[in-house]
Amino acid sequence: MKQRIIQTGLALLAGILMTGCGINSSLMLKTDKDYQFAPIDSMNETKGDYVIDVNDIVQMRFFTNDGLKVLDISSATEGGQQAQVFNPNNTLSYVIQSDSMVRLPVLGLTNIVGLTIREAEIRLQSMYSEYYVNPFIQLTVTNKRVVVFPGDGGAAQVIYLQNNNTTLMEVIGLAGGLADRGRASRIKLMRKDDTGKRLVYKFDLSTIEGLKYTDFIVQANDYIYVEPVPELGKEILQEVTPIVSLITSAAVIISVLTL
Repeated sequence: MKQRIIQTGLALLAGILMTGCGINSSLMLKTDKDYQFAPIDSMNETKGDYVIDVNDIVQMRFFTNDGLKVLDISSATEGGQQAQVFNPNNTLSYVIQSDSMVRLPVLGLTNIVGLTIREAEIRLQSMYSEYYVNPFIQLTVTNKRVVVFPGDGGAAQVIYLQNNNTTLMEVIGLAGGLADRGRASRIKLMRKDDTGKRLVYKFDLSTIEGLKYTDFIVQANDYIYVEPVPELGKEILQEVTPIVSLITSAAVIISVLTL
């Protein structure tokens, strides 16, 4: 019976090694050796200026008289001059709803999805001109972000893009750099093209030759995945240890009972 238990344990052990079980189960977005990555030279051609989309949070600054108060914020309101609108800081934020509509003061429900920030500013200035003298509008999307997996299995960070020209190296730095397991030679960037399909680009920053890639500009909604080095030995040990302990305990009990 003791021998049978040991044989059963060895069979379970072999099964774990063959199936992999939970070994490296946190690895994501694997690609075959012959996978065709998108050409890096064309990556910044996939999109031009940022296009407003649903779920964006848009901050709007509104001034009248072509932004007179932006330049002369200390001057008192002259008699008969149209007063500034909305709040003392002339700044409010709005969420683009799932139906592409945003509720704006005076205008009500308005659709600015699919427009660049500059196009949306021009459209809103035209619409508000029916109610105010020479409106001046500045829009900012405040929730533009990228998701970075720095190379530690399933760990990830969401990085908000405060600047329009944030580079690949800056984003990696904001994420705390590459993790200990991160492979600098296999950094994947996934970006939507104009059709909504995500293209996959691969960067190799393991040598000084990769310096030419560090200044590529990331775009909102990019995914950056640093492929981690597999930890086969550690994870196999974690899988095997409980079974080995069970087999050892069973063998000890059987030995005691058969004395």
